[in-house]
Amino acid sequence: MITTLDHTLKEFIQQALEDAKRTKQSVIVSCIKEVDAMDPLHFFASGEDLFLGERYFWSTPNRDFTMVGLGNELVIENNLTTKERFQDIENEWKRFKKFVVSNETNQVGIGPILFGGFSFDPLKEKSLLWNNFSEAKFVLPKHMLSVIDQKSYITINKLVTPHDELTMCLKHFESSFEIGSALPYQLDCEKGNEFSTIEYKTSEWLKAIQKATNNIKSKEMDKVVLAREVHLKFSDKINPYQVIYNLQQEQPTSYIFEFENGPQHFVGATPERLIKKKDNEVLSTCLAGSIKRGKTEQEDHDLGQQLLHDDKNLLEHAIVVKMIKSAIESCCFDVITPKSPALFKSKNIQHLFTPVKGYAREGFSFLSMVEKLHPTPALGGFPKWKAIEKIRELEPMHRGWYAGPLGWIDHEDNGEFVVALRSGLLEGQNAALFAGCGIVEESDPKSEYLETKIKLKPMMSALGGVVNED
Repeated sequence: MITTLDHTLKEFIQQALEDAKRTKQSVIVSCIKEVDAMDPLHFFASGEDLFLGERYFWSTPNRDFTMVGLGNELVIENNLTTKERFQDIENEWKRFKKFVVSNETNQVGIGPILFGGFSFDPLKEKSLLWNNFSEAKFVLPKHMLSVIDQKSYITINKLVTPHDELTMCLKHFESSFEIGSALPYQLDCEKGNEFSTIEYKTSEWLKAIQKATNNIKSKEMDKVVLAREVHLKFSDKINPYQVIYNLQQEQPTSYIFEFENGPQHFVGATPERLIKKKDNEVLSTCLAGSIKRGKTEQEDHDLGQQLLHDDKNLLEHAIVVKMIKSAIESCCFDVITPKSPALFKSKNIQHLFTPVKGYAREGFSFLSMVEKLHPTPALGGFPKWKAIEKIRELEPMHRGWYAGPLGWIDHEDNGEFVVALRSGLLEGQNAALFAGCGIVEESDPKSEYLETKIKLKPMMSALGGVVNED
């Protein structure tokens, strides 16, 4: 797999060993090579025997960038609170000197990349459901496939320690996992996995909405987002490959993600980018205010126009735009936003959408921007800290990584994070799904409940279930 780079690789490993011994600090060596076209889901499935519980899958809308990691060569995690957890991940990542052996060094999305996420709120008391998830966890994969604009690259990472030997380090690359010998993943011919549903504390959630609207009317805050939880029990074990495949087919305008944490799979299809950074260009997305899709082209158009002129949704969206623009302006220059929102349409729902673009100021790192933006009013509320306190008080569930920042960062401070929406936590025959709504003064509990049913549809469909609209 890396024969053409063997001589250079040996030199880099020798240098890494010398640095590691001199500094008493481990060094990362990444070997990259362009390979023949490869199915990313096949690559993900091929790691089941050797790397089960240590894999991830990431794909952008329209599938122009897909990234799959197998095995954890390095894990950086913490259970710190608020701002500290972002800074700690960044500091730990910066500690490692990194050598990249490649003929494609200018390509973003290959080489040493950390992938992972943060919980929504580290101060909320944990539930058993999320007990095995750290407040922040990122992994450097042993093997990574990157498919970028229809070109495929394999990255092999090695953490070289002061105690390693040259021959053993070389063997790590030479005996690299042979993906071609793996069996293809199995998909179910029909969606026939029967299940039962338990709505988790729905009555408490409806009462929480009423309390929140009263709080907003008394001017305690402008908006708060309240989420609810649905548990599914299937007759057979859930097939994670089928779920990812279904999400790819059914949600082409969304980011698809899957993060394995031992026996648990955090998986979803989110339409919402939190932030993307390439060199010093920064992009963010304001996505708030929603309505269902129409059954006909005319009905869909009419519903879209209704959303574009709905005072409640326009207010909710304006709050999000104001906060995100302010956060981006604090760390970027030449910030641009359109004057009015457009429509973003996915399979089951359409949203008000406003992009934000700027250029990073010197001294602001990528993860510091992630920290500034999380949570946006689309996931928390406004004012930010008052809304988070209200969520802790009223929301009858623990979000865990739901609605938290999830994504990747490379060795040159490029990366992309999404908001982990339209998601579920899967384990064996069990699935927990999550959906929330932005609550403002005019919110009606019944209407918000129906909105969450629409937002549950992507995951329900991917799992083989159906949610009624009414």
